Amino acid sequence: MNKIYLDNAATTPLSEEVIDAMVATMKMNFGNPSSTHSFGQEAKILIENVRRQVAEYLHVTPAEIIFTSCGTESNNMIIKSSVEHLGVERIISSPLEHKCVSESILDMKSRKGVEVNYIRPNEKGDIDLKKLEELLKSSDKKTLVSLMHVNNEIGNIYDIKKIAELCKANNALFHSDTVQTMAHMNLDFSDIQVDFASCSAHKFHGPKGVGFAFIRKSSGLKGIITGGPQERSLRAGTENVAGIVGLGKALEISLKNLEAYTNHMQEIKGYAAERLTEEIPGIKFNGRSLEKENSLYTVLSALLPYKNPLIGLQLDMKGIAISQGSACSSGASKPSMVMMMVLSEDEMDHCTPLRISFSHMTTKEDIDALVAALKEISQDFVIENTNVEHR
Repeated sequence: MNKIYLDNAATTPLSEEVIDAMVATMKMNFGNPSSTHSFGQEAKILIENVRRQVAEYLHVTPAEIIFTSCGTESNNMIIKSSVEHLGVERIISSPLEHKCVSESILDMKSRKGVEVNYIRPNEKGDIDLKKLEELLKSSDKKTLVSLMHVNNEIGNIYDIKKIAELCKANNALFHSDTVQTMAHMNLDFSDIQVDFASCSAHKFHGPKGVGFAFIRKSSGLKGIITGGPQERSLRAGTENVAGIVGLGKALEISLKNLEAYTNHMQEIKGYAAERLTEEIPGIKFNGRSLEKENSLYTVLSALLPYKNPLIGLQLDMKGIAISQGSACSSGASKPSMVMMMVLSEDEMDHCTPLRISFSHMTTKEDIDALVAALKEISQDFVIENTNVEHR
């Protein structure tokens, strides 16, 4: 069976160049970066080279890049340390955030008594920035705003530059989960005054188990994993040298090919929307999925016009990997919070969401195979439903 992968928002396949760079590092640079001898210092140099590379991409200083195991760890550290060490008493967020953000916030509410305010999105998944401004002006409590850059399920792009400006004007800290946009967009944190951001290498063809946190040096944030001076004492523990090298190589490849990759995925996404519309009568698209300027080119969120909770399994049996939402919610018996926010009650009861996510490796033939499989499943399902209605 020719297998097709269309779940790149969950993770991406490793580039061969990344694998080669990591294998070479594991063979030749096995020293502990904290050791003072040459073996350790050679490993340390590799880490610092990648740190400078990331900092150059984001237009920040190397000291503001802290390597972690993933975006989840980065988001946990930022949110929890903001409360523990920076005196944050209130957090403003949205129901659309990734679970690592929403659950960290709820943890701080439960354990530390932090006040939590949510901005409810509209049916397109938009965040009302006027409501954010009202909330910021409504209290003198030290506040952290946590709003993602791009939604991982519907692909909506949020104006983090404007959000950062509102936060600065109201003396609030701003954290953005940028896991879906790192290496997929040009980001300039000298212009976008975000205080904290996060990254996972496996979202842009790097290895799993490595990422970083951007922590603006003026923030005063402290680490929550203690036991060593690594990563400016913000993240104790021996660094994942091979993983960090892999992150650096993946970032290098992605940025070198950013325009070509972007154009290819924009074309594939448009082709997918066109073919699905032609072949699946009644299909809809969630959020801003069809808007080039307001939606990331890697994600297309579709809504099938019938209820079929087994759609993911049926497609998998046909060799097509796809998801119905965030990977952190896969296997859940109820829809994700994102879908609950953007879909009507009737759509929740009678329709099936699909998240189709692309990479530069995705082809039009892959999309054709998906459309053919969905068309076959849809026809069978409609016949089955017709029989039920007749009874």
